Amino acid sequence: MCGIAGIFHTDKVGAVDPNRIEGMANALAHRGPDGAGVWTAPGIGLGHRRLSVIDIEGSPQPMHSFDGRYVIVYNGEIYNFRALRSELEEGGARFRTSGDTEVILAAYARWGADCLSRLDGMFAFALYDTQDRTLFLARDRFGVKPLFLAPLADGSLAFASELKGLLTLPDLPRKLSPQALDAYLTWGYVPDSHSILEGVRKLPAGHFMLLEQGKGMVEPRRWWDISFEDRASGSEADLTAELNHLMAEGVQSRMVSDVPLGAFLSGGVDSSSVVALMSEQTSQPVTTCSIGFDDQDLDETSYANQIADQFATDHKSQIVDPDDFAGIDALSEMFDEPFADASALPTWRVCELARRHVTVALSGDGADEAFAGYRRQVFHHHEESIRSRIPTAIRKPLFGGLGRIWPKADWAPRPLRAKATLLALSESGEEGYASALSVTTADTRSRLYSKALKSELSGFRGEEELIDLMRHAPGRSGLDRAQYADLKFWLPSDILTKIDRTSMSVSLEAREPLLDHRLVEFAAKLPDDMRVRGKTGKYLLKRSMEDRLPRDILYRPKRGFVTPIAAWFRGPLSNKAREIVSRSAMAEAGWFNQGHLESLADAHIAGRADNSRILWQLLMLDRSTKRLELTG
Repeated sequence: MCGIAGIFHTDKVGAVDPNRIEGMANALAHRGPDGAGVWTAPGIGLGHRRLSVIDIEGSPQPMHSFDGRYVIVYNGEIYNFRALRSELEEGGARFRTSGDTEVILAAYARWGADCLSRLDGMFAFALYDTQDRTLFLARDRFGVKPLFLAPLADGSLAFASELKGLLTLPDLPRKLSPQALDAYLTWGYVPDSHSILEGVRKLPAGHFMLLEQGKGMVEPRRWWDISFEDRASGSEADLTAELNHLMAEGVQSRMVSDVPLGAFLSGGVDSSSVVALMSEQTSQPVTTCSIGFDDQDLDETSYANQIADQFATDHKSQIVDPDDFAGIDALSEMFDEPFADASALPTWRVCELARRHVTVALSGDGADEAFAGYRRQVFHHHEESIRSRIPTAIRKPLFGGLGRIWPKADWAPRPLRAKATLLALSESGEEGYASALSVTTADTRSRLYSKALKSELSGFRGEEELIDLMRHAPGRSGLDRAQYADLKFWLPSDILTKIDRTSMSVSLEAREPLLDHRLVEFAAKLPDDMRVRGKTGKYLLKRSMEDRLPRDILYRPKRGFVTPIAAWFRGPLSNKAREIVSRSAMAEAGWFNQGHLESLADAHIAGRADNSRILWQLLMLDRSTKRLELTG
């Protein structure tokens, strides 16, 4: 895995300072500690940091094509590169290396932008054509690998794998994007459609850009999308057999490596399935890594140990203190943009553990989005059934009226939080799902914001983007639309951002076999009842693994990494809570209503309300505000 950076002159072509490119690339050294390279020509500069995984000695970058016409910097892995290489060689292509980077160069030379549909993998790359003086920027289907873009005042475009690569440029503005701030407080992360810095953007997942020197900027073009419109036919047994085949292929293709390889193992369905399938592909024990907590209410290591014993893995585990909040500042530096998914802390710790033993680790990420494994998806599926039977003219006032008078009970499990359920049923399916996915409501944010920030937002509301995405989703049912939103919005911006930054911070390559695009495309065609059956999400996936995994693994309630932030803000972080609402850089920026900030902290510390999620958001925002030197 690697880090890439560069500058391209979209307007007036001039010399590119190689020292600028080197500085950008060196800011990404954690992504690639094994090698570095810089290449410049009039109007273009490319920089690279390399983590050697395939063809360890033979694929330095920036890399030129065999004929010298094309130059590439690339971050990712192409899992079918050997098959592509054979096809290209049959057509006359020649190669000097044995890795996947040169295959991308040859594929682009043969097929142009159409080469992307032939690439099975995770990637972000910049490929320059010295003859046509064009720059081709591309990002993989799901957005596993990131790419930030920043138009500069001199008419050039700077790009980098992480925001910190762009932050080395003295002419990069540091002004906060009000829309990104509202989106961050809505979701707990800055969506891929925004950047916390005004003027900076991200190349969307499944998109590319083809820029020509002297012709100005162009908009990204979509090259891949997921559709839920078709339905698979066949019996449950037939679909199960096809699913087993696709999952095995996804795992097998991601086990190609010239360096030590292992897997994360939480003891949940998805990571256990990956480990089970890995064990079938090799005669050697799979190296598995998990962390636990010194708190029985949070610890799940017994399930991970059960799977490790069953498949005789070389299991590595570590117990961490549930009060592990010492890494807050490191997390802020890791993500650059504010990122408030508190599970990033334990994810980082398991990456640290894994890196001590392997260089590549397979994860179970993606299955919940593809197969409807989240509780919110199951609830939404059943709520949509109610919406379809009760006319809007009755449903809206009935459930809305009941919801407004029902007492609030944030502490209760969602099925018992009648207020949230009733209010969701009063809304459209899209609005209800946005409410389920969001951290804060529009009303909460409105009370939080200063008059000046409200004026800058000009009516912008973070929820609208997801609502609009769902309304135009290519699918038949409410469940289709919810999963489409998760795959296109939540997955790249939260889950994949989390695993990319935490793994890359320790120079570990993470691979997601359950995000094999053929597997996800198959899942999108499953009938609703093959994804959700009663209260069970991921129905077909769980059924397909019944001959490999025990029922207490397959059908126990989903947990995930739990971080006790509510207790932290009433205990060891209570002073931090008061600090961020009164004496912080964020508070001094004038974005928020000071009195409301203080009331949020006071109510939480006193135990009158659970405001832990928004306090965590504010804490991470404060750290990013200081680090990025944001201005209003």
